[in-house]
Amino acid sequence: MSEPVRILFVCLGNICRSPTAHGVFENRIEQLGLAERFQIDSAGTAAYHVGKAPDPRTQAAARRRGYSLEHLRARAVDDEDFSRFDFILAMDDANLRDLRVRCPRGYKGHLGLFLDFAEGQRTREVPDPYYTSGEAGFDEVLDLVEAASDGLLRHVQREQGI
Repeated sequence: MSEPVRILFVCLGNICRSPTAHGVFENRIEQLGLAERFQIDSAGTAAYHVGKAPDPRTQAAARRRGYSLEHLRARAVDDEDFSRFDFILAMDDANLRDLRVRCPRGYKGHLGLFLDFAEGQRTREVPDPYYTSGEAGFDEVLDLVEAASDGLLRHVQREQGI
């Protein structure tokens, strides 16, 4: 068996968007019996929430759709991530800029926006729901993350023959 495909989802604090992507993608590959073919993680470009569980509103929105995020804990991106991950996917342009500044010359993986994999989606960035009031912002994140997860999975399956 070949090496697993290693994917890192990144947002600012790693308590809303990136753990949502982590949990949704993890669920997709588990449902397809492909969990052993992937290594999934999430991180933040800032260390505001290191060690904390995803935001309770994020967890509640995910739970309503059947996703479990309770096992996840926030961490910050570190320099070794660029040698560990094949895909480093940012939730927005600001986080992508921060990652590009840190990215070592010669990184051979894919560094880009997660929503680039959401086929037919005009939105380029997953909006940060942290300061929104109500469920709508967290549900929008889930809609976008589900679409991008499906597109990313199709992309990897085509490229890797999984």
